[in-house]
Amino acid sequence: MSTDKVQIFDTTLRDGEQVPGCKLDTAQKLVIAQQLDSLGVDVIEAGFPVSSPGDFQSVYEIAKLVKNATVCGLTRAVKNDIKVAAEALQLAKRPRIHTGIGTSDSHIKYKFNATREQVIERGIAAVTYAKSFVEDVEFYAEDAGRTDNEFLARVCEAMIKAGATVLNIPDTTGYCLPEEYGQKIKYLKENVKGIDKVILSCHCHNDLGLATANSIAGVLNGARQIECTINGIGERAGNTSLEEVVMIMKQHPYLDLSTGINSQLLYATSQMVSDHMGMPVQPNKAIVGANAFAHSSGIHQDGVIKNRETYEIMDPAEVGVTESSIVLTARSGRAALAYRAKKVGYELTKLQLDEVYCEFLKFADKKKEIKDTDLHHIMKRTNVAIAAVA
Repeated sequence: MSTDKVQIFDTTLRDGEQVPGCKLDTAQKLVIAQQLDSLGVDVIEAGFPVSSPGDFQSVYEIAKLVKNATVCGLTRAVKNDIKVAAEALQLAKRPRIHTGIGTSDSHIKYKFNATREQVIERGIAAVTYAKSFVEDVEFYAEDAGRTDNEFLARVCEAMIKAGATVLNIPDTTGYCLPEEYGQKIKYLKENVKGIDKVILSCHCHNDLGLATANSIAGVLNGARQIECTINGIGERAGNTSLEEVVMIMKQHPYLDLSTGINSQLLYATSQMVSDHMGMPVQPNKAIVGANAFAHSSGIHQDGVIKNRETYEIMDPAEVGVTESSIVLTARSGRAALAYRAKKVGYELTKLQLDEVYCEFLKFADKKKEIKDTDLHHIMKRTNVAIAAVA
């Protein structure tokens, strides 16, 4: 059975940078862009060139630097936006202009004070103009998640005729349920003339914590690009997390979906983005959080020590983490204590372990976590002659 490739469109440097306080300078963006290229992303959305001279310069320099990925610039359905993006992307090996307009009744009425037909006309004009500069044009139907499917299909068909190569179906407000979003993609696949000539793309926000689930539902129903960010950063509650969708597809081979991402670089990339943006990764973050491969419950620790797969569905090395972490707390058992003691140089007999464990519990009840220095102290306090491992 063949495996379909899902393109990874990284928007860390555009949508991800919209997090308050996470503004990057051009030098920082270049470092991250180079890392994303090494990671194997298919598309790097480098910025919104018309928004500021600094953003224009960043897109221009990234376009010049990147060797493998397509470099993309965002625009509104505004002629000058598109012209400026084309100028910023002129040195890219594989340039893409990402243009679009809101398609939900809410956006049409309150943002544009327009009609559905006028919005379609503006979209066609934007795609046609972008196509005069680059071959690869992506159209976004902003707020597609709240756009009725029949009208959305009309929009998509018109943009395909205008020359769009990618159709972005954003759940802009993070409102959709996975089944609902998946059915939206399925409807477009089945009802839009010429849909097989373009790539359908998922761009999901995390307002209800469903961005990853919605993106996976999208690709299961025919989308072949996911727009995401490192660590799931982005506007409001964030975007789809790159590391999550990549590892879901890798860990579930029966989905018959794959990416070109070098997953062993995920943790390093996560740390790099966190450091440059000053945006800490929450400890319980899937895949790259400090606790993603940490175990503190005695039952879990015993199982992992015996066989890692009892409580871990991924090998930490697959995402660039050195090893699982056995964290000693008052909930830890003898197996975990013996394991960590051996790591710092003590081979305990069963009788010695029993005695050391009693002393360990006294410490553990007073401290949140027992460190290696604490273990040495516990060994000294225990009235048993313990020979350090050579």
